[in-house]
Amino acid sequence: MAQYELLLPKMGESVAEATIIKWVKQPGDRIDLDDTILEIATDKVDSEVPSPVAGKLVKQLFKEDGIVQVGDVIAIIETGDDEVKPYVAEQTQVMPYLIREQEVLQVESSAIPGITQLANETLQSSDRFYSPLVKNIAAQEGITLPELESIQGTGADGRLTKDDLLKYLSTNRATAPAFGGNQPSTRFQEPKAQESSLSTPAISQPSSPVQASKPVQPLASVSGGDEIIEMDRMRKLIAEHMVMSKHTSPHVTSFVEADVTNMVLWRERVKKNFEKRENEKITFTPIFIEAVTKAIKDLPMINVSINGTQIIKKKDINIGMAAALPSGNLIVPVIKNADQLNLVGLTKSVNDLASRARMSKLKPDETQGGTFTLTNVGSFGNVMGTPIINQPQVAILAVGAIKKKPAVLETEFGDVIAIRHMMFLSLSYDHRVVDGALGGSFVK
Repeated sequence: MAQYELLLPKMGESVAEATIIKWVKQPGDRIDLDDTILEIATDKVDSEVPSPVAGKLVKQLFKEDGIVQVGDVIAIIETGDDEVKPYVAEQTQVMPYLIREQEVLQVESSAIPGITQLANETLQSSDRFYSPLVKNIAAQEGITLPELESIQGTGADGRLTKDDLLKYLSTNRATAPAFGGNQPSTRFQEPKAQESSLSTPAISQPSSPVQASKPVQPLASVSGGDEIIEMDRMRKLIAEHMVMSKHTSPHVTSFVEADVTNMVLWRERVKKNFEKRENEKITFTPIFIEAVTKAIKDLPMINVSINGTQIIKKKDINIGMAAALPSGNLIVPVIKNADQLNLVGLTKSVNDLASRARMSKLKPDETQGGTFTLTNVGSFGNVMGTPIINQPQVAILAVGAIKKKPAVLETEFGDVIAIRHMMFLSLSYDHRVVDGALGGSFVK
């Protein structure tokens, strides 16, 4: 009998480790091809690891809640084959929660003072393993190697996890200088996922140089007839990350009311032929995304992110769109280089991502790299909303329900009142870098 060594699969760029949430199969259990063996969680997405072979699970090499490095052997599967070889599972099933995107850490290390120095120093001078995320957080906070090694870790073999480092920062380094310099601290905020029905997930971002003290949450009273529901893992991430985004960015929201009659009538006229020709249903979402990409081309400073006191102007236009999940939560798949797609391409991308999001089949890379987010609050019947910014982006657009209204039209024969299709658009933006002139001009 041969044995397969099942390795922890790579889950996307900058992901070096994962936490085992649950072992679905136990030692001695029979395993069929593509059966789920265990569930894992990373900083970006939750996934199921399937079996590449049929056989019997012989041994689990890590316990639940254990932290595993990418490429580690996590299980031994006994098969009837004669050949023994390791296997890296492909990620075929993703159980998405709201993505926490470490976009600020994807900037080349040379652009962030201290990161290269700390990474090299750590690799050359320390026998202790530090994940890329831990090293980047430490570099942003100006933590030296001796200080890093003095922090007690709770991971496997005493390894320092990001939670250990963030806890240390919150309790021991409340006034630590950013990047090891003399400028005010840009406290690194732990990225947590978030979502409400009116907004899209906030993504990780260093907070502004000015930090307000964390408010104390009042205790809630409970009566005998109340039902107490413990938040699940996803909801906890949502709650924490929503608060993080509000603490990070001073939010301002601008509104306009748009006459979209021509758009509505055009879609109504072409949708049947469009579906017959392209085998795709055209919704309003790809039309909105096309309009957003054109506006970004005209006003590119809305397509930026913030790293401390640096403004990172994005070359690519990657539009995130909120998609509802059967669980009631939302996830934000990203259409990469949306400005390079025509309306047919945008329609196919929107339909494909939305469909696979509902079936929990998105890949981690398809929820990363967004530079601007669109959320359709009109799908809930709302006429407008004030969405929360999708960190580390600086703006998010909410489109409301399209309603027929009487409106004043200016004609060559004078003003008339007509029934028009009207819609509110609301843009929330980060007032640290986007002023009213830019935000208002963009949404207009």
